[in-house]
Amino acid sequence: MSSVIIQTAGIKDLETIQNIGRQTFSETFSENNSEEAMKKYLEESFSTEKVRSELNNPDSHFFIAWEEDNPVGYLKVNSGKAQTEMQDETSLEIERIYVKKSHHGKKVGQLLYDQALKTARSLQKSYLWLGVWEQNERALNFYRKNGFVEFDKHIFVLGDDEQTDLMMKKILD
Repeated sequence: MSSVIIQTAGIKDLETIQNIGRQTFSETFSENNSEEAMKKYLEESFSTEKVRSELNNPDSHFFIAWEEDNPVGYLKVNSGKAQTEMQDETSLEIERIYVKKSHHGKKVGQLLYDQALKTARSLQKSYLWLGVWEQNERALNFYRKNGFVEFDKHIFVLGDDEQTDLMMKKILD
């Protein structure tokens, strides 16, 4: 594998974010959800209007992992009012670390997580937090390995299915 670099993403990267988001969400969750529910979620969550709005939000930060000219993953973090829950001024939410299946196990997720940590420190945040599906063992193990602990739960609705996400956080030194 050639080296992967992490770059800040902006409005010019809208289509890249949409494509990676749709591909990685499908690869990760389609076998556990109906085709109809997946289609609806992907259309809504990665619509041009929604992604443009997120990219233009000054409290959201996007980063793309590139292997040469190939985008292989991305990170979305939120502070302030952009956070999906909590909206604690001292925290930074990791909303998404999405990595293409072809690059699982190649440290791309770790590079994106390291960027989230760097962003949290540069914004002088006290802790990082996120929600992760309770059945996504790969992600749960990744976050536990990086020092996250569970502190709560919330419901994530996909189609008609209510799924439990574990809320996890990591206090920063």
